[in-house]
Amino acid sequence: MNHYVFLRVILILLMASTSGSAQQYTSKRTGEAVVLEDTTNQTAVSILPAVGNIAFSMKVKGQDILRWPYASIEEFKARPALSGIPFVGPWANRLDEQAFYANGKRYAFDMDLGNVRGAIPIHGFLSTNNQWQVVEVKADGKSAWVTSRLEFFKQPLWMKQFPFAHTIEMTHRLQDGVLQVLTKITNMSAEPMPVAVGFHPYYKLTDSTREEWTISVGARKHWKLASTKIPTGETEPVENFFSRPQAAALKDYNLDDVFSDLVYDAAGRAHMVLKGKHQQLEIMLGPNWRSIVIWSPNPAVTGGGQGDPNFIAFEPMAGITDAMNLAHKGLYKELQSIPPGGSWDASFWIKPSGF
Repeated sequence: MNHYVFLRVILILLMASTSGSAQQYTSKRTGEAVVLEDTTNQTAVSILPAVGNIAFSMKVKGQDILRWPYASIEEFKARPALSGIPFVGPWANRLDEQAFYANGKRYAFDMDLGNVRGAIPIHGFLSTNNQWQVVEVKADGKSAWVTSRLEFFKQPLWMKQFPFAHTIEMTHRLQDGVLQVLTKITNMSAEPMPVAVGFHPYYKLTDSTREEWTISVGARKHWKLASTKIPTGETEPVENFFSRPQAAALKDYNLDDVFSDLVYDAAGRAHMVLKGKHQQLEIMLGPNWRSIVIWSPNPAVTGGGQGDPNFIAFEPMAGITDAMNLAHKGLYKELQSIPPGGSWDASFWIKPSGF
């Protein structure tokens, strides 16, 4: 083989290697959805920016690990409800009155506007909004991702209820079969902005039922709740609630509970694990997620009413339920805030295995 032929062979091999690497990840628009794919790990994630920027599907070797009880995007758009991985803001979970407190001031909701409802308002009003704008859809040799942006400050009805001008950027990134959800909030207000947002992901396994699942909870503290599901301010060690926090049988619990004092590893991640017969989901939370709500109704206790009972919500929360109001009362000490012109960011990761 002469020198010229040898160089051509080397070039062809290099091009083939580069092409193969680049093809592992793709990021593309499919109708209204954005689909991220990792062919090596046989994982695909679908996001719908037009309805709350919700990730509504995460398929691993053809098995969907997200609960999304709809036959089509059209059906979902016609009657959207919490499912998949919805973002909840400008507050997550419940408030103890139709108002919130920030910087020592009380901000009462205008209930006539209709975007805040209930004597105990829950989960804000952003989960299924249609104002997200896609900023970037890309893939390279290392990952596939989509970044979208929500300009909260442009919506008068939102600002009337939560008068802190801000933007939210969210990136869904698929890498090595793991989905990262990164959220960045920038405060454009002249005052510090309280952070009480969260996510409400619905997870499931397909090799077993809820009766057979176990969970591991990486937290030290369980908050006792009033009948309204609002923390009373009293806490207990997690071992007092779960007899086996690292291998709790889900069938023994009817969960809608708040946990904090998360156990972070050396990389700054707290770990929650859902296990079935062979399948496993490891949910990892970065350090700015300070608490987690675990919701998984037990049909033996509730009598059903939630549809298919085979799901669990590990909900990353910037603060506990009613964080803003409990902080004002002196019952919660870890409320986060963003200084004027500053930003806050937090990530969580979903790592499937055993599929």
